[in-house]
Amino acid sequence: MKKSVKLGALAALLACAAAAQAQTITLKIHHFLSPTSIQHTKMFKEWCDDIARDSGDRLKCQIFPAMQLGGTQPQLYDQARDGVADIVWTLPGANAGRFPKIEAFELPFIMSTPEATSAAAWDYYEKNARDEFGDVKVLAIHGHGPGVVYTSKRQVKTLDDMKGLKLRGPTRLITRMVSALGATPVGMPIPAIPDAMSKGVIDGAVTTYEIAPTIKLDQLSRYVAQADPAEGGIYTAFFVMAMNKQRYESLPPDLQKVIDKHAGRDLSVKFAHMMSENDKPSKEKVIAGGNVITILDKAELDKWRKASEGVVQEWVAEMDKRGLDGKALLADARALIAKHSGK
Repeated sequence: MKKSVKLGALAALLACAAAAQAQTITLKIHHFLSPTSIQHTKMFKEWCDDIARDSGDRLKCQIFPAMQLGGTQPQLYDQARDGVADIVWTLPGANAGRFPKIEAFELPFIMSTPEATSAAAWDYYEKNARDEFGDVKVLAIHGHGPGVVYTSKRQVKTLDDMKGLKLRGPTRLITRMVSALGATPVGMPIPAIPDAMSKGVIDGAVTTYEIAPTIKLDQLSRYVAQADPAEGGIYTAFFVMAMNKQRYESLPPDLQKVIDKHAGRDLSVKFAHMMSENDKPSKEKVIAGGNVITILDKAELDKWRKASEGVVQEWVAEMDKRGLDGKALLADARALIAKHSGK
């Protein structure tokens, strides 16, 4: 009798364990872009499909766009840290000065291709910047395609044409670059651009081709200035996909492995590629909207590089003041980009 009771208890325990193992876990993903953005409709959806497939449908996602869980874009990182959301996607640079080491990849003219720059950023993060993100589990760190300059009234052909323009910039280093190039920077999140441009609060924005149709830049702007593709990009902003650390650690080990499989350098490169791949069709919409595209050649870009060099030196000096080796961090970022670019 006692033996049968013990066996029954063991069977019940195993059944409970099996039920827990088979339980479906839904991860809440929060981001700041619209539900029509490629990030929402493709990037995050594909990632969620991948973890669902590899977990036997035990991991699911519920994606909340456009800050539907509340708060503002700069609060997203803390929402992942505090468990308001399980996973967030945001710009570290939206929190001015909070993640200074990773800002190296937002310095003017540092990027090569989006994929190589993002692979370099992941390696740099693992080597130099883990402490900046120690209160979350980082799933990806990545850039986008080369940033361009949109304007509504004045065509930008030369550095002098930038003078006096009120241009939106996404992060503090990029707004510093905008200022160094002679324009007046206006910091604001990307969803605020359409209203600001339509009301004349800003004359344009620095952002990507990829995002233009989502925020109606293809209709609101009339001119776009971009770097010659052979010269890399004027800038890239950097994004982080971060997961609540306690949520990750609460997962069964096999589900942690699923998350780990779909995180890291490969995911960073994949996200960068998916965003930059959408530059071409979005650029076609920008042209179809009547925009005139100006290609800035090497000779002109050299003037822009020289004008923005102070932004680089200012960042190095700031790192030194924080007790970091700014020159070494910059050299490491550049070396890793060169390595992943095959140079």
